[in-house]
Amino acid sequence: MAHASEGRGQEFRLPDLGEGLTEAEIVRWLVEVGDVVAVDQPVVEVETAKAMVEVPCPYGGVVTARFGEEGTELPVGAPLVTVAVGTGEDGAAPAAGTEAAASAGGESRVAESTGAASTGGESRVAEPVAARAEAAGSGNVLVGYGTSEAPARRRRVRPDRRAGTGAVARTNGRVRVAGPADGPADGSADGPVEGSVDGPVPVISPLVRRLARQNDLDLRELTGSGPDGLILRADVEYALRASAAQGGRAADHEARTGRAPVAASTAPASATTPGAPRSGTVRTPLKGVRGAVADKLSRSRREIPDATCWVDADATGLMRARTAMNASGGPKISLIALLARICTAALARFPELNATVDTEAREIVRLDDVHLGFAAQTDRGLVVPVVRDAHARDAEGLTAEFARLTEAAHEGRLTPGELTGGTFTLNNYGVFGVDGSTPIINHPEAAMLGVGRIVAKPWVHEGELAVRQVVQLSLTFDHRVCDGGTAGGFLRYVADCVEQPAVLLRTL
Repeated sequence: MAHASEGRGQEFRLPDLGEGLTEAEIVRWLVEVGDVVAVDQPVVEVETAKAMVEVPCPYGGVVTARFGEEGTELPVGAPLVTVAVGTGEDGAAPAAGTEAAASAGGESRVAESTGAASTGGESRVAEPVAARAEAAGSGNVLVGYGTSEAPARRRRVRPDRRAGTGAVARTNGRVRVAGPADGPADGSADGPVEGSVDGPVPVISPLVRRLARQNDLDLRELTGSGPDGLILRADVEYALRASAAQGGRAADHEARTGRAPVAASTAPASATTPGAPRSGTVRTPLKGVRGAVADKLSRSRREIPDATCWVDADATGLMRARTAMNASGGPKISLIALLARICTAALARFPELNATVDTEAREIVRLDDVHLGFAAQTDRGLVVPVVRDAHARDAEGLTAEFARLTEAAHEGRLTPGELTGGTFTLNNYGVFGVDGSTPIINHPEAAMLGVGRIVAKPWVHEGELAVRQVVQLSLTFDHRVCDGGTAGGFLRYVADCVEQPAVLLRTL
């Protein structure tokens, strides 16, 4: 936890992020102790079980304390930052805040109430009216996605950073692993050095941080090749390859000489204790997206008495229909959009499956609108974005919405609202090259349709053996909401539409 000198301040706590979320992990601090922040300026980026969120602070002033390091999990209501706010008789910001900025090594200063301009990149808080507005806070109710007004000007001062030994840096557009000889022995430098071990890290996306975290790579030891030193995914991948190459050279040395290379330092004897995990054991905390998925799947298995039925279908007709649609001009229609259109038509005929079970009231709740979830595999894990009002969209509209949500999922930009509220889920596991599966229902929904890969197989067509495009369809359903006859009827109707897409004309 970082502190500056004490002053009259407001303590900003982690707000309720909505959707029943009770905790969040600090991914990246956006401000340093001593920075001047404006009302509604994002101060920290956190990761919940559903999305990556920038949290804005409702107070303006000088940051005097931060609570928690990157990677720390905080419960809702825990302190995030303390901001020195309020005005004195002359309208200036509190002296304590100014001292905090100076002690942090930054160049920020609070201008006098005369409104004197600041130069040299210094930040200032202007006239008394503005200072009082900052002290009053935004007045907005934070729900985790920012406040209703546009963020004010963001300016902060980065302290000088010094590069450490063993850092991975880029030279002539390439990443290199720097050794102790790459800099002065005392660690001094003539000026700020990119890729230092202190301060925030300029990263282009959450996916880059995730990749580095999964491979135990410290981003602060990299020099980015992007604009203004931005660290790109290519930088991380090159650093990992460079590290692997060093490991390979060490292994070759040991194979030739029978001795391991002499390490620069040895671990203390106390590092090996009785009962410690054996080498080669990897423990991954179940938290974030992975933890949320684990909890939801476990709950589904505990609470839902599910059953699965499946059928093979000749998808040749559906594939030809899609080819004809895309050849006629206009936006291209995706296969998953056609499958979604079939799902919504089937749910209109078998509404029992667009439902949920209220266990406390012991009631089956049938839902009118179809909010269609679909499984999407990302670097952060499995997520299920939801297409709202899928029953009211045509094939073009479904294609566009699937594309938008898929892109947002891969970039880590999905909001909690886009990941909840589904009534039925479509799982296209055929993209992994497998034929069949028994899906686990996405609690609290009542059913999930699984679609395998479409592959050429021998098939009897019109009394003749032929090679056709065959797909396996599987339906897992909650046996409390319907019996096998209803589930089988739903699946058979889906298969009929896949084999004869003209059947859908009755629903247009």
